[in-house]
Amino acid sequence: MARASTLPEHLRPMLATLADAPFDDPDWVFESKWDGFRMVTTIAGGKVTLYSRNGKLLSDSYRPVAQALERIGRDAVLDGELVALDAHGVSRFQLLQNALKEQARLRYCIFDLMFLGGKDLRRQPLVARKERLQALLPEDALISFSAHRPERGKRYFQEAQRQGLEGLMAKRSASLYLSGARSTDWLKIKTARRQEAVVVGFTAPRGSRPHFGALVLAVREGSAWRYAGHVGTGFSRAVLEQIHGLLRPLRTAASPFATRVKDEAATTWVAPKLVAEVKFTEWTSAGEMRHPVFLGLRTDKRPEDVVRERERRRTARQ
Repeated sequence: MARASTLPEHLRPMLATLADAPFDDPDWVFESKWDGFRMVTTIAGGKVTLYSRNGKLLSDSYRPVAQALERIGRDAVLDGELVALDAHGVSRFQLLQNALKEQARLRYCIFDLMFLGGKDLRRQPLVARKERLQALLPEDALISFSAHRPERGKRYFQEAQRQGLEGLMAKRSASLYLSGARSTDWLKIKTARRQEAVVVGFTAPRGSRPHFGALVLAVREGSAWRYAGHVGTGFSRAVLEQIHGLLRPLRTAASPFATRVKDEAATTWVAPKLVAEVKFTEWTSAGEMRHPVFLGLRTDKRPEDVVRERERRRTARQ
């Protein structure tokens, strides 16, 4: 189990803004959007420490990755995404759920260098940081440099769609690294709609299905929880059992919503502790996800940080 920690402000990862469409621009570069979870690495005096985005220590959980990074041999702070690869070399978030048990093919895809040899590189342009990063990384099957390509975002997005990738990252070539901030200098462009949501309840199973029927989902809106829909597909029998086991100790009597939602008579409410990743077709006018499919649980996000992700239209001056 990952131990809790507080990630210092200067080590917190920079966050991207969701964009509505791919674009071409000579001042921007484009990278694969990896389908895993964010991981910041510190190397100090030969010791490697791995952190999740919300500051949990992961070094013991992913010891082989930490050992591979020891080969760098210099003090540094790296930013990247830990992924599990399928048989075709495509990162799949679902594979990460049981990666440690099933010995999935893990890879740490590193895309930025914040500090090197005690020097703060965050005020240097992105492409300059990435050049130093690429020269720093040793050859190892567990780690890789997240390559970037210039200008032709529309073409690269079409390639990502054909390959079944989660999407594309667009980054301004000269962008600085803004620790802990969400910036429009980094954009994420998804091939399918996805959303994190907090599990606040589950419905009774029907027919031959065991454990539960659907998860009740919510997102944070101000200081309250807003209903975001029910998800009842995307679960294997093993996952149904696993999630039900996590939900049982969280049962509570009260609904988190100010108004009634569907199937309340068949719903068991739970404390908002678990974060799910869901893909869906569109948002309804009532703010619910249409045709949601469960992808997995996330341990790298705090429930209170989960808000509805809204696409931002990029203007020509950006």
